[in-house]
Amino acid sequence: MATSVAAELPRPLTDADFHAVDPAKARIGQLLFYDKILSGNRNISCGTCHHHDLGGTDGLSLGLGEGGTGVGLKRTAGTGDDRIRKRIPRNAPALWNLGARDIRVLFHDGRLEVSDIYQNGFNSPAEEWLPQGLDTIVAAQAVLPLVAQFEMAGNPRENEIAGAIHDRIDTAWPILAKRVRIIPEYGQMFVDAFDEIGAPEEVTIVQIANALGAFISSEWRNFDSPFDAHLRGDAPLTGASARGMELFYGAANCASCHAGPLMSDQGFHALGLPAFGPGRTRRFDPMPRDVGRMGETDALEDAYRFRTPMLRNVALTAPYGHNGAYPDLASMIRHHADPVTARTIWTRDMARLPAAPWLQEIDFVIQTDTREMARQAAVLDIEPRALSDAQVADLEAFLHALTGVTALTRPLGRPDAVPSGLPVD
Repeated sequence: MATSVAAELPRPLTDADFHAVDPAKARIGQLLFYDKILSGNRNISCGTCHHHDLGGTDGLSLGLGEGGTGVGLKRTAGTGDDRIRKRIPRNAPALWNLGARDIRVLFHDGRLEVSDIYQNGFNSPAEEWLPQGLDTIVAAQAVLPLVAQFEMAGNPRENEIAGAIHDRIDTAWPILAKRVRIIPEYGQMFVDAFDEIGAPEEVTIVQIANALGAFISSEWRNFDSPFDAHLRGDAPLTGASARGMELFYGAANCASCHAGPLMSDQGFHALGLPAFGPGRTRRFDPMPRDVGRMGETDALEDAYRFRTPMLRNVALTAPYGHNGAYPDLASMIRHHADPVTARTIWTRDMARLPAAPWLQEIDFVIQTDTREMARQAAVLDIEPRALSDAQVADLEAFLHALTGVTALTRPLGRPDAVPSGLPVD
């Protein structure tokens, strides 16, 4: 089927668009990704919140990090002294195609960017203490959750990692690196895979991060969807997905932000999503709100704006939005079409928040702050678009056409066991 917007369609992705990956390093990264040895209390891994069975996410609106048990919708908030102290303030971002060379900014607020401001290659929360030698922005991203209190590090006085990061962020990484390298299997794997490593005791957080980055970059690379086949001229889209593509690149104006081969402009936009959760608070701003990009730049014009996500395999990564406000694609599409009405009719049960009774007063308290709600409602970067139910269904069909044929068959997958001997989620 020919399309009237063919000139606006992106070029096809190819392997040349991605960083090259050493398979031996990716294999180490696969094991570390699911090894709880990298968490302060040895009870959570990267894979807990970015699980293969859940398309590289956790299936929750706001994750349950340190202290939680289980995976996905079955994950619970823990009990007693080990229970979670706070929900993760934002939805676990998808990992698909993060190894693309063109990606220069990560996280919902863009707090990690390719930059030489600190002479280590990146502008990150670790500032000048981020180590040099990280291969890619994906490797740089991988080390940050390890030293985040509510994600993987744990609470003060619980373990040596949590204690170290309260002195300075970089003091925990050598401790984690030693945990890994003294495990004989890991030590030998690093010696075999990294040219600069002659003995296990030489392994640092840099090699660990580069292994994790290699795994994420290769494991979640995927561009064999029906839409990709259409772009290559192999098998044109038809029916509802073709009509949805016409809308996406035409009257619905989705491609104004979801642009280019990666389907993201890597910019920041205010969508006016319903507000809830603990917020991403700052030391001088303890309110349970999320100011988005402004939290990184301190620029008022960036308030409530969040990074445009890439869309391949988006049908596998519900719920949607920076806080996971919407449980399905149709409701997210309707919000884009009429954000004011969607925000008004949104109900709390649409958020996937596993029970944590000791946090329930915090979960929705920001909605009682009328001034903050007015501030958020006043910032909106998308214009309403009248969409019929049929058009919403067509757009949803197109988004499903972004799911790769091999998306659920990953090169390495989840390991059955890891060298530390700790349980694998």
